[in-house]
Amino acid sequence: MSGIGQEKPRNLIAFGAQVRHYRQRVGLSQDQMGEKLHVSGSWIGRIERGEIRCKLDLTKAMDKLLGLGGALVQLWHDLDMAAAFPAWFDWYRVEADCVRLHAYEMAVVYGLLQTEDYARVLLKGDEEAVAARMARQAVLRREDPPPPYVNVLLSELVFHNPVGGKEVMREQIEHLISFTTSERVTVQVIPGMVPPEGNSGAFVIATAADRSELAYVDSAARGLTMADPADLDGLITAHDALRARALPVDMSRDFMIKVMEERWT
Repeated sequence: MSGIGQEKPRNLIAFGAQVRHYRQRVGLSQDQMGEKLHVSGSWIGRIERGEIRCKLDLTKAMDKLLGLGGALVQLWHDLDMAAAFPAWFDWYRVEADCVRLHAYEMAVVYGLLQTEDYARVLLKGDEEAVAARMARQAVLRREDPPPPYVNVLLSELVFHNPVGGKEVMREQIEHLISFTTSERVTVQVIPGMVPPEGNSGAFVIATAADRSELAYVDSAARGLTMADPADLDGLITAHDALRARALPVDMSRDFMIKVMEERWT
């Protein structure tokens, strides 16, 4: 499977098309079906468009609601819908559609706030990947609809991790400081050692206009998209705990200036 900008997995597209067919056959709208299944209509839409993987328990509930006698569940198994797949195939769409993003990074700057040179070092000079990352950042500059509200929590380690040398680090920190006057983006530093809630790695929680939520979690092997309520609740709890440990925006700005001048000048 390829990265950003490539086709969605065909098994998701095929499964979603069948969900749409069966839903329309019984005369339900996406919102009506979502209400009966206790999910949002937009969530049903994402499944039908092949943008997200439908979990087995929801598939079973759909099958029962639509009176399919197990046909949809069998299709889920036939299409190997349980197969793991990288989450980045659709995450940029999530960023573009959401109204809020809450991000935590333990070792590097959050992608939407990276400078081009900083990203180039992390992406090992892959210019196509760098261009894709920079293109994602357009969501922060759009006018219609307004850009999402973004809160980024960065551990102190981020500011001591030498990505690309002094010039790259200084430019990157200056870029982060520029966001401290933004009405839409807040950057907060978590001082000291990485707290227990942050040891599992970086994550982002996206909130859509209908208040539905989706999360992206970094792991050693791949990024993972999470939609299960229990998983989301755990990440939201971790984010709240991390934010409680973070410096306020003005103190975070002072911290960044101090580190930039003392370490990266």
